Amino acid sequence: MAWRCAGISWPRGARTGVLVWEGGRVSPLVAGKAVGFRAEGERRCVGARGNPCPVGAVVSGRATQARCAECARLDRAHSVAADTMADDPRTYRVYLAWFGPGMLKVGITAEERGPARLLEQGAVVFSWLGRGPLMAARRTEELLRTALGVPDRIPYAAKRAARTALPGAAERSAEVAELHRRALALPEWAQSLERMDFEAVDHTGVFGLDGLEPASAVVRELVDGGVVAGELVAAAGPDLHLRTAGEGIVVVDTRLMTGWSLTAAEPTAGVSVPMTDVRAGDVQGGLF
Repeated sequence: MAWRCAGISWPRGARTGVLVWEGGRVSPLVAGKAVGFRAEGERRCVGARGNPCPVGAVVSGRATQARCAECARLDRAHSVAADTMADDPRTYRVYLAWFGPGMLKVGITAEERGPARLLEQGAVVFSWLGRGPLMAARRTEELLRTALGVPDRIPYAAKRAARTALPGAAERSAEVAELHRRALALPEWAQSLERMDFEAVDHTGVFGLDGLEPASAVVRELVDGGVVAGELVAAAGPDLHLRTAGEGIVVVDTRLMTGWSLTAAEPTAGVSVPMTDVRAGDVQGGLF
């Protein structure tokens, strides 16, 4: 039987993430769980906003979004990130997220989503900074970028590398606390944005990062007939860290799994898809 993956979800209050499958089935991502799947056929567009792609377009195996150009345009047309929803009446929160030493970013998320956005990004530690209308939150986000040089994006490769060499909890929290203090001291805050006290939320335990070993490789794409299989050791953001037979710790971004028909494979089957050897810095090679 073939299944189609819809990515990782982080249910409110749950201690682990779940892998979501089209049709509503979920698979809890518990450390030690056996994971094994084989891609079949071609990768097809998943559509936009709950609607299927009208042409079932074939999409690139390396794209982190399994959408054709038209469906991607429609999906982004209703995206907060694209600034197309200036009249959104919901309350938004501004957050500070920490991914490793010196890697902090600022962002916004709808208050109703709670910490889901931070879990989806793989934030190791975060703190809320303020809450209020969308455009006030957006202006504050821009203020931190310009006044304090805080980025709104951190490359996933940097996030993955940092997970295996994290400092202690106190040091993680202190770096976020210092940026929070500097941010609140800025005089140009939007008047309609309520400032929030510092409170560090640490996801190390939720993600399973304590003692995480460095990865040997990162899956670059799935291919027809290609297998990814191993034992789950950690799940952070969209990434699964798998202990595999022969290849060591391999990271697979679950966003690469969407759009494929996947069938079960033995957990001992190893990995037979294109990978990047992160130890050697190989970004061009074929199979690892």
